[in-house]
Amino acid sequence: MSLLRGPVLTVLGSDAARALVTGPLGRSVASRFVAGESLDDALAVAADLRGRGIRTILDHLGENVTSPAQEAAAVADYVAALRRIRTDDPGVAVSVKLTQLGLDTSVERCLASMETVLAAADPAGPAVMIDMEGSAYVDATLRVFRELRSRGHRVGLALQAYLHRTPADVDALPAGSIVRLVKGAYLEPPDVAIADRTEVDRAFARLAATLLSRGHTVHVATHDPALIRGAREFIATRDVPLERVEFQMLHGIRRDLQASLADEGLPVRIYVPYGTDWYPYFVRRLAERPANLWFFVSNLVRRA
Repeated sequence: MSLLRGPVLTVLGSDAARALVTGPLGRSVASRFVAGESLDDALAVAADLRGRGIRTILDHLGENVTSPAQEAAAVADYVAALRRIRTDDPGVAVSVKLTQLGLDTSVERCLASMETVLAAADPAGPAVMIDMEGSAYVDATLRVFRELRSRGHRVGLALQAYLHRTPADVDALPAGSIVRLVKGAYLEPPDVAIADRTEVDRAFARLAATLLSRGHTVHVATHDPALIRGAREFIATRDVPLERVEFQMLHGIRRDLQASLADEGLPVRIYVPYGTDWYPYFVRRLAERPANLWFFVSNLVRRA
């Protein structure tokens, strides 16, 4: 993992940094990574990507909600988004953070909220995906995912390759799961997560191979050409149907790689975040890749 992650997260966690980044200059630079504040903004990005043969998954940003009113508002927003997608662009997927739906206060209430969200989804469209958050939420997130699957819902889950526990979590997945495999972007202690970047890459490659070999649908979510190349080689040599694979990347990052994979006819889906609560997401993007941090700082100086 990047050696800058800890210091960057610490600095950007300050009130002064937040004021700078969320001000007019910082907001204009952040627009590279965040589609905008409204669903219309996100769907406009989705339409542009669709025209280039690239799919999208939308994330209405928000996390760690604790009031019933906020939970209800988040549920209503997701239901409205899914209904709009069914009409305007049925190929667009949606990703949900469970702490936005009350996971911090009640697993049972979070489950009920997720069932309301899932009821609005197009049964013939892409599965609604559950984001994985910090390590403290993994057990509860898996509990919600498994319960939803046991009730017959079509729902997928993100897993983080850098967590020591993830191989065991993969072993316990229900058959035919839909998994978005990511490296992991939260700051975790070494007894919880792998710290060495090379070892994280190896863990990612092993987990991707395991998931694919066991018949799960796998969203290979990385911008790393070597990991993408390794996944493609495994898919080709094992005759894995492309219907069980997607290559996923983040909005605004490695657009050249996104385009080249799509031009080859591979299934590519871009994670497009939107909403007013974009700061925590943006900070994690800056911390995980030095190139993102350099892009932000250099553009901030240029526009000042």
